[in-house]
Amino acid sequence: MEPPVLTDKDQFPTDEVIASHLGKRMALWQAFFEELRADHPDFVEAWRYYNDGKSWLLNVSRKKKTVFWLTVIKGTFRITCYFTDKSADAIRRSELSSELKEQFRDGKHYGALRGLSVTFARKSDLKDAKTLIALKLS
Repeated sequence: MEPPVLTDKDQFPTDEVIASHLGKRMALWQAFFEELRADHPDFVEAWRYYNDGKSWLLNVSRKKKTVFWLTVIKGTFRITCYFTDKSADAIRRSELSSELKEQFRDGKHYGALRGLSVTFARKSDLKDAKTLIALKLS
């Protein structure tokens, strides 16, 4: 996976800073957040600098439950949701792309969790992200 680019602890990730890293993918960023905020107005977005990874991450949550983590990487961004093994059947039956299903099946375990990540490269990634978020909420 690509390393994060928001690594300066003293530079809060403003829209301008994010746009400077995303370039032409800023349109995907805007489309993703417009849809997300319209569909889930109760989500809370919180940027925080994490010393263990030496980068800024966006935590998106509903009440006390983390829905996904967002990382800005060179030229794009990635969201990651974490699931337990109990979610395997729902993921297998979902409309996620075969690549994401394979990522879950073969992915590294972090204790009882496995991460599923969508890296935004094209508009169709918005659909996978929406499906991923729906799975996380179910």
